[in-house]
Amino acid sequence: MSQVEESIEVRVPVRAAYNQWTQFETFPQFMEGVERIEQRTETLTHWVTQVNGAAREFDAEITEQIPDERVAWTTVGGEAKQAGVVTFHRIDDTTTKVMLQMDFEPEGLTETVGDKLGFVKRQVTGDLKRFKSFMESRGTETGAWRGQV
Repeated sequence: MSQVEESIEVRVPVRAAYNQWTQFETFPQFMEGVERIEQRTETLTHWVTQVNGAAREFDAEITEQIPDERVAWTTVGGEAKQAGVVTFHRIDDTTTKVMLQMDFEPEGLTETVGDKLGFVKRQVTGDLKRFKSFMESRGTETGAWRGQV
């Protein structure tokens, strides 16, 4: 099992950063390789990805969700095996630190080599930078789900 931990400061209030992160269907706008996400229930999402020529579809279950604090998930069924948590930390009224931790199981030789060479870490870093740009250019979230899991 491999692990990635990354964080970034985003110049939006914690509520806005958290609210946007609950809008899973917008992830393709800032996550490279994510083609589509469908929110099937309050806690189940279906992902369609294409990373380095490898197409994948899998479901992810939200295992914990606390407004303005954290969203945790794990994959269910399918080939992709990962789990993670994103947490939101108030720096001040206009700045939030977004921290992402993810455990994943590389599949096959290509993914194992890519993991060893730091490709996954760079992907996560890039996705967080794109999230920052997405949020800071908009200044507000596209929607919100404030429920607790």
